[in-house]
Amino acid sequence: MSDPSAPHSLRREAAALWRLAWPMLIGQLATVGMGVADVAMTGHASADELAAVSLGASIWSIILVTVSGTMMAINSVVAHDVGAGELGKIPHAVRQSLWKALGVGVAAMLLANVATLLFGHLHLTPYVQRQATLFVHAISVGLPPFAAYRALYGYSTSINQTKPVMLIAILGLCFNVLVNWLLVFGHWGLPRLGGVGCAVATGLCMWLMLGAMLAWMRVAPAYRATYPFTHWEGPHWPEIRSMLRLGLPIGVTYFAEVSAFGAVSLLIARYGVVQISAHQIALNFASLVFMVPLSFGIALITRVGQAVGEGRPARARFVAWTGVWMSLAFAVLSALFIVLCRRQIAAAYTSDPAVQALCEQLLLFAALFQLSDATQVATSCAIRGYKVSRQPMQIQLLAFWGFALPLGCWLGLAPSWLPWAPAQPMAAAGFWIGLVVGLTVAAVLLSWALRRLSLERARAA
Repeated sequence: MSDPSAPHSLRREAAALWRLAWPMLIGQLATVGMGVADVAMTGHASADELAAVSLGASIWSIILVTVSGTMMAINSVVAHDVGAGELGKIPHAVRQSLWKALGVGVAAMLLANVATLLFGHLHLTPYVQRQATLFVHAISVGLPPFAAYRALYGYSTSINQTKPVMLIAILGLCFNVLVNWLLVFGHWGLPRLGGVGCAVATGLCMWLMLGAMLAWMRVAPAYRATYPFTHWEGPHWPEIRSMLRLGLPIGVTYFAEVSAFGAVSLLIARYGVVQISAHQIALNFASLVFMVPLSFGIALITRVGQAVGEGRPARARFVAWTGVWMSLAFAVLSALFIVLCRRQIAAAYTSDPAVQALCEQLLLFAALFQLSDATQVATSCAIRGYKVSRQPMQIQLLAFWGFALPLGCWLGLAPSWLPWAPAQPMAAAGFWIGLVVGLTVAAVLLSWALRRLSLERARAA
């Protein structure tokens, strides 16, 4: 048997991972581009509209990403079945994942609307509070179709069909930008809704993307061997519970990270429109860049899962670390780009000089955590390829809620009742320092966990 770490094997694996990842990268960028369009358009509408969208997007993002993580169990399940050559199991798993999506999506929609009660405790102006609440009410209708779409997304990518999700995401982005332009500014005789127009556009876009995915699966030959809609099948609770046991820890893992960022947005709100707007712009761009290592990570779930399903743990270990190093290489480039182009990035989002100036400072922190952010997402996804999800959850909870948020509150708020508190609150900058520390803790611990897990599996074979 050839050495999987030989240079030619490394090149082949890197090429295979890239072929799987690049369509997902384009799709992820298009999906995040919807958020970029929301922030950019409302940023040029008014600072109040941008603040309202920033607050509403904080709630939306936390719940959306948690739903996405919870639905990712199907990725590992289908990848293992593909690796083991058990294609006949896949249709049943996909049908049950869609039943799971129905429950998760409806629960998420209800939770999003209840979460708007938080806005009443943030000392917001009445207009910003009203617009942020309406934003969440409108956009939440997209959560049930989004959950179903992510189930089909995971199925498609795990059978190596990634180009459909790319093209559907591009379609969604075009639709979103057009409807944003119409409703935010009131073009073509439509009402001028401001930030709420972004929410309406995104909610409708989720339904469009689900319909497009179903239509694609219906006609594309690549899905025929595992097509899940050949007959009706009711919920099978043991299968749904099994996927929940695998998916819920992933959802909690995603929640731990995104809720820390979202909590920061809510805590910064007390410092006014400039602070929260600059924070949201920097976070929005960092999220855009993050899509590259995230795409490598999702590809790693498929590649590692298929190798484990084939009964080749040494190969799975090699695949995992190849993906981690590819993510790190990109992180170096993205950090340099952010440092050199931070002024242009800020200007592209807003014309407010005060927001621009603060955003440039925060982008330096975004550049600083590129390496740790890329490492933590690649390692956590590789671990999930082994059908292990609890340990990444525990590490992420510790990193973000044990380190990032407490340190951020200490530096950003400088509460007088704490010993050794800074003389003056550092506001947004203090919270971003906490996020850098949290991501670094996550990267170190997840790298250790992946090394230990992959070695144990390889030695046990």
